[in-house]
Amino acid sequence: MNAPARLPGRIGPRTLLITTAVPLTGWAVHAVTLHKRLAATRKDPLTGLLRRDAYTARARRLLARHGDDVTVVMVDADHFKSVNDTMGHAAGDTVLAAFGSRLSAWAGPRAAVGRLGGDEFAVTLELNADRRQRRLEQLVRMLHTPVVLDDGRTVDVAASVGAATPDVLGTRDLSALQRAADAALYAGKHSGRAVVATAAHATTPSINGRRAGRPGTTVWGRAA
Repeated sequence: MNAPARLPGRIGPRTLLITTAVPLTGWAVHAVTLHKRLAATRKDPLTGLLRRDAYTARARRLLARHGDDVTVVMVDADHFKSVNDTMGHAAGDTVLAAFGSRLSAWAGPRAAVGRLGGDEFAVTLELNADRRQRRLEQLVRMLHTPVVLDDGRTVDVAASVGAATPDVLGTRDLSALQRAADAALYAGKHSGRAVVATAAHATTPSINGRRAGRPGTTVWGRAA
Protein backbone atom coordinates (compact mmCIF):
# COMPACT_ATOMS: atom_id res chain seq x y z
CA MET A 1 0.00 0.00 0.00
CA ASN A 2 1.30 3.41 -0.88
CA ALA A 3 2.02 5.74 1.97
CA PRO A 4 -0.27 8.78 2.16
CA ALA A 5 1.16 11.85 0.49
CA ARG A 6 2.45 14.50 2.81
CA LEU A 7 2.41 18.22 2.11
CA PRO A 8 5.74 19.86 2.72
CA GLY A 9 5.86 22.01 5.78
CA ARG A 10 2.95 23.18 7.89
CA ILE A 11 -0.03 25.33 6.93
CA GLY A 12 0.37 28.26 9.22
CA PRO A 13 -1.97 31.20 9.92
CA ARG A 14 -0.25 33.34 7.26
CA THR A 15 -0.77 30.69 4.55
CA LEU A 16 -4.40 30.23 5.57
CA LEU A 17 -4.95 33.99 5.49
CA ILE A 18 -3.53 34.25 1.96
CA THR A 19 -5.53 31.32 0.60
CA THR A 20 -8.82 32.63 2.00
CA ALA A 21 -8.27 36.37 1.61
CA VAL A 22 -7.46 36.33 -2.08
CA PRO A 23 -10.84 34.88 -3.18
CA LEU A 24 -12.67 37.05 -0.68
CA THR A 25 -10.88 40.13 -1.96
CA GLY A 26 -11.91 39.25 -5.49
CA TRP A 27 -15.55 38.95 -4.46
CA ALA A 28 -15.33 42.21 -2.51
CA VAL A 29 -14.01 44.07 -5.55
CA HIS A 30 -16.76 42.54 -7.67
CA ALA A 31 -19.41 43.56 -5.10
CA VAL A 32 -18.12 47.15 -4.97
CA THR A 33 -18.08 47.36 -8.77
CA LEU A 34 -21.61 45.97 -8.99
CA HIS A 35 -22.81 48.41 -6.32
CA LYS A 36 -21.33 51.34 -8.24
CA ARG A 37 -22.99 50.20 -11.45
CA LEU A 38 -26.35 49.83 -9.75
CA ALA A 39 -25.98 53.26 -8.13
CA ALA A 40 -25.16 54.77 -11.50
CA THR A 41 -28.40 53.44 -12.98
CA ARG A 42 -30.33 55.16 -10.21
CA LYS A 43 -28.85 58.59 -10.89
CA ASP A 44 -28.99 61.07 -13.72
CA PRO A 45 -25.46 61.30 -15.14
CA LEU A 46 -25.57 65.05 -15.79
CA THR A 47 -26.84 66.33 -12.44
CA GLY A 48 -26.12 63.42 -10.12
CA LEU A 49 -29.73 63.54 -8.93
CA LEU A 50 -31.97 60.50 -8.62
CA ARG A 51 -33.85 59.29 -11.66
CA ARG A 52 -37.62 59.10 -11.46
CA ASP A 53 -37.98 55.55 -10.13
CA ALA A 54 -35.33 55.96 -7.43
CA TYR A 55 -36.66 59.39 -6.50
CA THR A 56 -40.23 58.09 -6.24
CA ALA A 57 -39.27 55.20 -3.98
CA ARG A 58 -37.33 57.45 -1.62
CA ALA A 59 -40.00 60.16 -1.61
CA ARG A 60 -42.68 57.65 -0.67
CA ARG A 61 -40.58 56.38 2.21
CA LEU A 62 -40.22 59.92 3.51
CA LEU A 63 -43.96 60.50 3.29
CA ALA A 64 -44.67 57.25 5.11
CA ARG A 65 -42.17 58.09 7.85
CA HIS A 66 -42.79 61.80 8.43
CA GLY A 67 -46.32 62.39 7.16
CA ASP A 68 -47.57 65.93 7.61
CA ASP A 69 -44.06 67.29 8.19
CA VAL A 70 -43.08 66.57 4.57
CA THR A 71 -43.07 69.08 1.70
CA VAL A 72 -43.10 68.07 -1.97
CA VAL A 73 -41.50 70.64 -4.27
CA MET A 74 -41.60 70.87 -8.07
CA VAL A 75 -39.07 73.05 -9.92
CA ASP A 76 -38.87 74.20 -13.55
CA ALA A 77 -35.97 76.19 -14.99
CA ASP A 78 -37.30 79.39 -16.59
CA HIS A 79 -36.35 80.37 -20.16
CA PHE A 80 -34.10 77.33 -20.41
CA LYS A 81 -34.59 76.93 -24.15
CA SER A 82 -33.19 80.39 -24.76
CA VAL A 83 -30.01 79.44 -22.87
CA ASN A 84 -29.51 76.46 -25.17
CA ASP A 85 -30.35 78.49 -28.28
CA THR A 86 -28.17 81.51 -27.54
CA MET A 87 -25.28 80.07 -25.55
CA GLY A 88 -25.13 76.45 -26.67
CA HIS A 89 -26.03 73.09 -25.21
CA ALA A 90 -22.86 72.93 -23.15
CA ALA A 91 -23.99 76.06 -21.32
CA GLY A 92 -27.41 74.51 -20.84
CA ASP A 93 -25.85 71.39 -19.35
CA THR A 94 -23.82 73.53 -16.96
CA VAL A 95 -26.98 75.31 -15.83
CA LEU A 96 -28.79 72.02 -15.22
CA ALA A 97 -25.82 70.65 -13.28
CA ALA A 98 -25.72 73.84 -11.20
CA PHE A 99 -29.44 73.52 -10.43
CA GLY A 100 -28.86 69.92 -9.38
CA SER A 101 -26.09 70.94 -6.99
CA ARG A 102 -28.16 73.76 -5.54
CA LEU A 103 -31.21 71.58 -5.00
CA SER A 104 -29.08 68.93 -3.28
CA ALA A 105 -27.40 71.52 -1.06
CA TRP A 106 -30.74 73.09 -0.16
CA ALA A 107 -32.57 69.86 0.58
CA GLY A 108 -29.82 68.03 2.47
CA PRO A 109 -28.67 64.39 2.37
CA ARG A 110 -31.85 62.87 3.81
CA ALA A 111 -34.16 64.29 1.14
CA ALA A 112 -35.27 62.78 -2.14
CA VAL A 113 -34.03 64.99 -4.98
CA GLY A 114 -34.72 63.96 -8.55
CA ARG A 115 -34.46 65.10 -12.13
CA LEU A 116 -37.72 64.10 -13.79
CA GLY A 117 -36.66 65.05 -17.30
CA GLY A 118 -35.31 68.02 -19.24
CA ASP A 119 -35.32 71.05 -16.95
CA GLU A 120 -37.84 69.60 -14.48
CA PHE A 121 -36.89 68.64 -10.92
CA ALA A 122 -38.63 67.38 -7.81
CA VAL A 123 -37.72 67.40 -4.13
CA THR A 124 -39.39 65.64 -1.21
CA LEU A 125 -38.05 66.49 2.21
CA GLU A 126 -38.95 66.76 5.86
CA LEU A 127 -40.03 70.40 6.19
CA ASN A 128 -42.79 71.44 8.55
CA ALA A 129 -45.13 74.43 8.38
CA ASP A 130 -43.09 76.57 10.78
CA ARG A 131 -40.05 76.65 8.46
CA ARG A 132 -41.69 76.07 5.09
CA GLN A 133 -42.11 79.59 3.75
CA ARG A 134 -38.67 80.78 4.83
CA ARG A 135 -36.95 77.74 3.34
CA LEU A 136 -38.84 78.00 0.05
CA GLU A 137 -37.86 81.66 -0.24
CA GLN A 138 -34.25 80.58 0.33
CA LEU A 139 -34.57 78.03 -2.48
CA VAL A 140 -35.88 80.64 -4.92
CA ARG A 141 -32.93 82.91 -4.14
CA MET A 142 -30.48 80.07 -4.72
CA LEU A 143 -32.06 79.18 -8.07
CA HIS A 144 -31.95 82.82 -9.19
CA THR A 145 -28.21 83.15 -8.57
CA PRO A 146 -26.28 83.52 -11.88
CA VAL A 147 -24.29 80.50 -13.11
CA VAL A 148 -20.66 80.96 -14.14
CA LEU A 149 -19.63 78.82 -17.13
CA ASP A 150 -16.26 77.15 -17.59
CA ASP A 151 -15.20 79.84 -20.07
CA GLY A 152 -15.96 82.61 -17.58
CA ARG A 153 -19.25 83.75 -19.07
CA THR A 154 -22.15 84.32 -16.69
CA VAL A 155 -25.69 83.10 -17.28
CA ASP A 156 -28.64 84.79 -15.59
CA VAL A 157 -30.95 82.00 -14.46
CA ALA A 158 -34.33 81.66 -12.79
CA ALA A 159 -36.75 78.93 -11.83
CA SER A 160 -40.41 78.53 -10.95
CA VAL A 161 -41.21 76.67 -7.74
CA GLY A 162 -44.39 75.03 -6.51
CA ALA A 163 -44.89 73.08 -3.30
CA ALA A 164 -47.55 70.83 -1.81
CA THR A 165 -47.99 69.45 1.68
CA PRO A 166 -50.04 66.67 3.28
CA ASP A 167 -51.24 68.92 6.10
CA VAL A 168 -52.89 71.33 3.63
CA LEU A 169 -54.18 68.85 1.06
CA GLY A 170 -55.10 66.03 3.41
CA THR A 171 -53.25 63.31 1.50
CA ARG A 172 -49.89 61.57 1.64
CA ASP A 173 -50.15 60.25 -1.90
CA LEU A 174 -47.02 61.34 -3.77
CA SER A 175 -48.70 61.55 -7.17
CA ALA A 176 -51.48 63.78 -5.82
CA LEU A 177 -48.98 66.03 -4.05
CA GLN A 178 -46.83 66.37 -7.15
CA ARG A 179 -49.85 67.24 -9.30
CA ALA A 180 -50.86 69.96 -6.86
CA ALA A 181 -47.30 71.27 -6.58
CA ASP A 182 -47.06 71.33 -10.38
CA ALA A 183 -50.29 73.32 -10.63
CA ALA A 184 -49.02 75.75 -7.98
CA LEU A 185 -45.75 76.12 -9.90
CA TYR A 186 -47.61 77.19 -13.01
CA ALA A 187 -49.85 79.51 -11.06
CA GLY A 188 -46.72 81.41 -10.04
CA LYS A 189 -44.71 80.88 -13.25
CA HIS A 190 -42.04 83.60 -13.76
CA SER A 191 -43.24 85.40 -10.61
CA GLY A 192 -40.00 84.92 -8.70
CA ARG A 193 -41.76 83.36 -5.73
CA ALA A 194 -42.63 79.89 -4.53
CA VAL A 195 -46.34 79.03 -4.45
CA VAL A 196 -47.71 76.54 -1.92
CA ALA A 197 -50.64 74.54 -3.26
CA THR A 198 -54.13 74.95 -1.87
CA ALA A 199 -57.13 72.66 -2.27
CA ALA A 200 -57.98 74.50 -5.50
CA HIS A 201 -54.65 73.47 -7.06
CA ALA A 202 -55.41 69.84 -6.22
CA THR A 203 -58.46 69.91 -8.52
CA THR A 204 -56.55 71.12 -11.59
CA PRO A 205 -57.08 68.63 -14.47
CA SER A 206 -54.05 66.42 -15.04
CA ILE A 207 -52.69 63.95 -17.59
CA ASN A 208 -50.36 61.15 -16.48
CA GLY A 209 -49.82 62.92 -13.17
CA ARG A 210 -49.08 66.43 -14.46
CA ARG A 211 -51.07 69.56 -15.13
CA ALA A 212 -53.06 69.28 -18.34
CA GLY A 213 -51.39 71.25 -21.12
CA ARG A 214 -47.93 71.01 -19.58
CA PRO A 215 -45.30 70.11 -22.22
CA GLY A 216 -44.36 66.46 -22.12
CA THR A 217 -47.43 65.16 -20.32
CA THR A 218 -47.59 62.22 -22.71
CA VAL A 219 -44.16 60.98 -21.61
CA TRP A 220 -44.54 61.56 -17.86
CA GLY A 221 -43.18 58.61 -15.97
CA ARG A 222 -40.08 57.98 -18.03
CA ALA A 223 -36.76 58.22 -16.28
CA ALA A 224 -34.66 61.28 -17.07
